[in-house]
Amino acid sequence: MTRFIIRRVLLGFVTLLILSVLIFLGTRVLPGNPGRAILGPFADQASVEALNEELGANDPLYQQYWDWISGVLTGDLGDSYTQERSVQTVVFDGLKNSMKLAALAFVLVVPLSIVGGVLAALKQGKPTDRIITAGGLSVAVIPEFVTSVALLLVFALWLDWLPVSARWPPGTSALEQIKYLILPATALVLLLFGYIARMARAGTIEALRSDYVRTAVVKGLPRGTVVRRHVLRNSLIPTIAVIATQIGYMIGGLVVVELIFNYNGLGYTLLTAAQKKDYPLLQSAVMAVGVVYLVATLLGDLLTSLLSPRIRYASER
Repeated sequence: MTRFIIRRVLLGFVTLLILSVLIFLGTRVLPGNPGRAILGPFADQASVEALNEELGANDPLYQQYWDWISGVLTGDLGDSYTQERSVQTVVFDGLKNSMKLAALAFVLVVPLSIVGGVLAALKQGKPTDRIITAGGLSVAVIPEFVTSVALLLVFALWLDWLPVSARWPPGTSALEQIKYLILPATALVLLLFGYIARMARAGTIEALRSDYVRTAVVKGLPRGTVVRRHVLRNSLIPTIAVIATQIGYMIGGLVVVELIFNYNGLGYTLLTAAQKKDYPLLQSAVMAVGVVYLVATLLGDLLTSLLSPRIRYASER
């Protein structure tokens, strides 16, 4: 297990290094320049050039990359061009808010999807299976901005049950904050349920057809015991991998949902940084999303290796 973890961590560092180069080059191909984005379209060119020089935007690319990546390695991400705060503070605030939303969505969608997928597999070919599978996939293909707007119209405007905005007033308790996050979290549940439930269903069907399950049934074990002890342990392996990849999306990929619900998460931070050519903030925010993805997939790999040691042994060959 120790060797398995070391290999994954080393591969993670290599991935982050490659990602940092791609992030840096990707920000530099965006149209416009930070000086113009900060000063506005009516500023004179001399002022724009002076500000670009002050920000280091005119330095050679290798120098700009080294200044940024050395700051990342030492924990000094610099200051945001547009928010007059340190990049660490802005990214941490956005990450903290996104994690709150992702945690609520995670608590709702994971148990619901697993139960739905397992139930569909146990009722394969019956109306229950068709309802769960077709219904989940039908909702999943609807763009999140459509479901978000529909939820706002029904539950916030027509029924007036929940707040329109996901931003809560200062001093709001943690329990009260859930009320503001229910609608965006529900939009995520509708988006992810079909995908996760489908994987749970496929894994359960594969496990039900395996030799060890047939042996357990022949031995006379009750169906509930067979499902709990033999089916779930192996059927959850592909589901865990899917959930791990979706965690990164829930942290940094919710640009549309956060924008509709006026929620200041990491996705919203990425959007505003890209629009305003705030290179230090944009680069560090994308890097934070990459770290979240790597940590989530690492935890997913560790959990699957614990559930099925043969996967770990196969990866070490």
